[in-house]
Amino acid sequence: MQVPANPPKFSAPIDLERVRALFSRPERILPSDFLRREIASRMHERLELVKIAPRRVLDAGCGAGADLELLQKDYPAAHILGLDASEAMVRGARAPASRLAGLNQLLQRLIPAKAGVDLLCGDFADLPLAPGSVDLVWSNLALHWHPQPDRVFAEWRRVLRVDSLLMFSCFGPDTFKELRAAFNDVDLAPHALPFVDMHDFGDQLVEAGFSTPVLDMETITVTYSTAEALLADVRALGGNPLSTRRRGLLGKGGKATLLAALERMRRPDGKLGLTFEIIYGHAFRPAPRVTSKGEAIIRFDLPRKPR
Repeated sequence: MQVPANPPKFSAPIDLERVRALFSRPERILPSDFLRREIASRMHERLELVKIAPRRVLDAGCGAGADLELLQKDYPAAHILGLDASEAMVRGARAPASRLAGLNQLLQRLIPAKAGVDLLCGDFADLPLAPGSVDLVWSNLALHWHPQPDRVFAEWRRVLRVDSLLMFSCFGPDTFKELRAAFNDVDLAPHALPFVDMHDFGDQLVEAGFSTPVLDMETITVTYSTAEALLADVRALGGNPLSTRRRGLLGKGGKATLLAALERMRRPDGKLGLTFEIIYGHAFRPAPRVTSKGEAIIRFDLPRKPR
């Protein structure tokens, strides 16, 4: 059997059908949207530092569509595409898109190029888009739900035009560290994703062909008065999509053990903390260094003539 030159890298044994099922009820996900809104705001601050005028923007993992309005306000002349793997989430995103319908019609009369918002359902690693058809890929807290981020990066690079921008955020390894520690008192089954390290993402971006990737991270701690409220937010953030997850409920004994372990982690202020490591990344698609036939491209800049 021939081994592929670049075998796929799996971040975790994530069941994509399970991911779609976990996000099939937008009302279940809505209570955790406070975190996505906060991270979207922090991503937006970073985006404002980059002077671009994209004609087409892809929101990869658009969820219920809140970021679509943000991107439309920033780039009113652009064609905004919202894509999500969950059909239910795409249906939920129609409400924000419809609020922009009047603006879309006006823009289409004033601007010859396509403008407005459209929605798609699909896989990050198999986009229904032509090569070099997007100027900005934006992805907020979605990448960690895919088992093969290296394939996702390669696909995002494929659809980006030369010198166009990728900007994303996702969870890092310290996310849910309190929850993992508490579950260790219950059993040895994995109850949370083993999120990818920032440096591994940097390597994957370079391997996918992006230039000068910039990654940084920060830690956000959300506090709760009760363990039940903490667990409710964990469920609202998506749940456990691992194919190796424990099957069946914990039972009364297991849940009591979990709650007791969490209670022992109360902070001096009496609150329970839940850690989120947030990774931010951006990178550009550079001009190709070889032709489609593998021939090297060497650029010669002629000296300027003296005036």
